[in-house]
Amino acid sequence: MTTAGAHNNPNGLPYVLDVRQTAAGFIFGYPLRAGHPTDRANKVLWVVRFPRNGSPLEITGQLSDANEPAVHVSQPANSGPGEIYPSIVDVPQPGCWRFDLSWSGHRATVYLEYQ
Repeated sequence: MTTAGAHNNPNGLPYVLDVRQTAAGFIFGYPLRAGHPTDRANKVLWVVRFPRNGSPLEITGQLSDANEPAVHVSQPANSGPGEIYPSIVDVPQPGCWRFDLSWSGHRATVYLEYQ
């Protein structure tokens, strides 16, 4: 976990880490819920290992057993400190979701469970 975000990682939150440790997602809205929750948001703070270079974070999601993407979110590189992208990632239905992340020529994949 420390590789992706180094000293910028929040403490005490559930998180997901891609297998190469190039991106981590810290879940502020745990548990994540399908739809558009009104009592709290599905907030995920993405921390990336490699510089953003002003590039947005492209987040494309699909149910892990689906063939086509169902969700796309683009987050600008306008937050700090460090290489972070705060986001709200809502999905249409519960299940295990695969998210492909890309920024400044880099890629990562993570899986998140939505209730």
